[in-house]
Amino acid sequence: MNGWGSRISIPQVDSRTLLSIGGAALLVAVLLLFWGWYRRRRARSAQLAAVVGSAFEYRRDVLVSDGQGGWVHIDFLLLTSRGCVVIDLRNIAGNIFGGDQMNDWTVMHRAQRYTFTNPQTALYDRIAVVRALVSELPVEGRVIFTPRGRFPKGLPRHTLMLGSLISEFPRVDSQLPAQLPAPWRDEWQQLVAVCKPSSLVEPKRAI
Repeated sequence: MNGWGSRISIPQVDSRTLLSIGGAALLVAVLLLFWGWYRRRRARSAQLAAVVGSAFEYRRDVLVSDGQGGWVHIDFLLLTSRGCVVIDLRNIAGNIFGGDQMNDWTVMHRAQRYTFTNPQTALYDRIAVVRALVSELPVEGRVIFTPRGRFPKGLPRHTLMLGSLISEFPRVDSQLPAQLPAPWRDEWQQLVAVCKPSSLVEPKRAI
């Protein structure tokens, strides 16, 4: 019969075909998940290499005693040719506006706008805690931002983009720590000996 009364014939799909289609879809989903995991892992590995490339040795995610019964979390401690460097790593996306005298820094990312506490104060506290544990080993610190963030108005004091870290603290041969003064090496060993592993994940927005 032609016209409106016609029936449309729907081809029958057997269970074997359905299983094949379902298996193919599942395989694609698994491959996509694996690819996403692999990319994230590769990005984390590249980020770690960029942070520690300047160091003879390093410690990551440690707690250091503040001398008053408390502990201070430090993202990275690096032993470099310039001494010990305390690193506060920030993975914040968007345009960041901050200054040395500002209590809060502002982030503008897509349709979002929010603030976070000026990280310099916490950095100075971390530097002071480490300096209290050594005498001859120089100690300085930097707040490092990953490429997801930008500073359109310029970088505040003691802040760096991740890609610039290697320029300020040149890459060294990690197999030649004897290049460092003996008192530095001794105090570094004393420092890492009193550090505790930290599982703390600080509540930093947009990380």
